[in-house]
Amino acid sequence: MKRLPILAVACALLAPAMGAVPAALTQPALVTPKALHAAMLTVAAAGQRLVAAGERGIVLYSDDAGATWRQAQTPVSVSLTALQFVDAGNGWAVGHQGVVLHSADGGLTWRKQLDGVQAASLALRAATDTPGPEQARALTEARHLVEDGPDKPFLDVYFEDARNGYVLGAYNLLYRTADGGATWQPMQARVPNPKGLHLYAMRGGGGSLYLAGEQGLLLRSSNRGDSFTALPTPYKGSFFGLLATRAGTLLAFGLRGNAYRSDDQGASWSRIDTGVQASLAGGAELADGELALVSQAGEVLLSRDQGRSFALQSVPALPLAAVTQAADGALVVAGLRGLRRIPLK
Repeated sequence: MKRLPILAVACALLAPAMGAVPAALTQPALVTPKALHAAMLTVAAAGQRLVAAGERGIVLYSDDAGATWRQAQTPVSVSLTALQFVDAGNGWAVGHQGVVLHSADGGLTWRKQLDGVQAASLALRAATDTPGPEQARALTEARHLVEDGPDKPFLDVYFEDARNGYVLGAYNLLYRTADGGATWQPMQARVPNPKGLHLYAMRGGGGSLYLAGEQGLLLRSSNRGDSFTALPTPYKGSFFGLLATRAGTLLAFGLRGNAYRSDDQGASWSRIDTGVQASLAGGAELADGELALVSQAGEVLLSRDQGRSFALQSVPALPLAAVTQAADGALVVAGLRGLRRIPLK
């Protein structure tokens, strides 16, 4: 059994019985004061607002730069692993049991667009239409998805704009939408990943899309996801995250503090001495171009030279999964013990 990142599976639910629709996909998240202290696995900015998500379908939002938080309404109670907003209104969250949620009001309310049952059905339909010798393999993999039930999580989401986006996750799951999530297209057959390695992160930059995953998997698409090619990998451990900066730098980071940077769209890589040994779980580019990384040991690292070097900013002493920047410039980090503001020095 392949390993998922510790933070991504911290709140995983038991796999449902084959063919059953688990209650967590139809039961709204419980609204409770305890939500303010729940494990949070992702945090992002929606305009001036901050939105965070985590265990049991809990979504929190803050309109005062992370000083206080309120709970939003969500239609599911599965753990949510990643979210992204493309503007102050439109955002998507993904998580366990193949769930995809959309918000059109800056994270206040959410609607389910996709789940693992529907995703498996789409994969089977696409496999049936697959031409040539690849059809048998595609049908076998799709039937396994249907038989297994919605037990596989999405681990990241990447939208280029309010219409075009991707969700990705365990065992090579990759789906694309061109209409804001109203419909989804399975993309597994477009990814050269014969071992079915987990896909952990996707980012776009310079006209290309990048995927990072298990066992050093790095892929690039130069045709908006129609096909992907393997990139030379500098590391055989898993990459849990990617950053594609506005200046054109690409960073891949993951297990045991390992991080690498590329200035040529992934054609070559140089190792970054991060100075930490814990796995790097999340990253963000700040308003001034600085880069921030957070580790599962609670370390917060900052780079002022496009990732050539990093310095320890602080150690909040809680396992961290994600980082973003508030409107007032402070960092806001998410982890197994909730959310915390970290003023920049």
